[in-house]
Amino acid sequence: MAIIAQLSDIHLAAGRDGEVDDGSGPVRALRSAVSSLLSLPARPDAVVLTGDLADAGRPAEYARLHALLSPLPMAVYPLCGNHDDRDELRNVFKDHPAIAATATSPQAPLQYAVDVAGVRLVCCDTVADDHLRGHMSEERLAWLDEVLRAAPDRPTVVATHHPPYPIGMRFIDDVRFVDPAGFASVISRHPQVVRIISGHVHRASVGSLAGTVSITSPSTYRQLFLDLTKQGRAAVTGEPAGFALHLIGEDGTATTHFAPTGNYRPLMDVE
Repeated sequence: MAIIAQLSDIHLAAGRDGEVDDGSGPVRALRSAVSSLLSLPARPDAVVLTGDLADAGRPAEYARLHALLSPLPMAVYPLCGNHDDRDELRNVFKDHPAIAATATSPQAPLQYAVDVAGVRLVCCDTVADDHLRGHMSEERLAWLDEVLRAAPDRPTVVATHHPPYPIGMRFIDDVRFVDPAGFASVISRHPQVVRIISGHVHRASVGSLAGTVSITSPSTYRQLFLDLTKQGRAAVTGEPAGFALHLIGEDGTATTHFAPTGNYRPLMDVE
C-alpha cells in the first residue's frame, strides 16, 4: 500500500523587502503541517503539493518553501496553481529528474508522472493563460491520455490544482475548470485512475468525475467560508488548517483521510 500525503494552498508570501517573514502565518502553518507529517505513526511514501504554493510566484517564496519542506525525508512533488510561476517553481525543484525534464521552453506546462511505492502519481498542469481559471488544452489532454495509456494496470492518482467537479461555492465554481468535459473524457478511458486529487478550494470536499472519486484538500494555511448560497460570500474562517492522506492499494483500493494539522496523540487505548 502506498501512502501519499497532500498539502495544498500554502501561499507563502514575500513582504515588501522581497523576503518571506519567518514569523508569518503561512510559514508557521507550513511548519505545523510538516511536523504533523513527521509525527504520523506511518509516514507517507511521498508528498504532493497541489498548487498555490507561493502567493505571488516570487523566487524568495519558492526558496523558503523548499527550505521549510527540507525536514521531510520522502520525495515531494509540486504542482502549479494560479498563484504560482512555473519556471520559478521548476527551478527550485530541479533536483527531481521528472520535473527538470519539463523545462522544454519558458513557462512550459509543469506536468509529469512518477512512481510512488507501486502507485502512479500523475501531476497535471491546469493553470489557464489568465492565471485564474482551470483549463487543460488539447495538448495537455493528449499528454495525459498518453501517460495513462503507458501504464494501464497500475493504480493511478491524478493530481490537479483546480477541481474538475462543482463545489457549490459560487466564487470557487466561477474559477474552476473552464471545460471539464475533455478531462472527464480522458479519465473515463482509464479505469486504473482510482482518485483525482485537487486543491484551490481551501477546504475538504468529495465529488466524482467520470465515475472516479475526486477530492479537494484543506489548505495548510486558511480555510474558505462554506457559503453554499446563490450569492456566495468570499471569506476566510478560523477553521483549523489540514491536509489529506491517500492510501492506495496495489489492488486499486483507495481511501482518503482528512486531518487537521497539529501533533494529536492518543488520549487512551480503546479496548
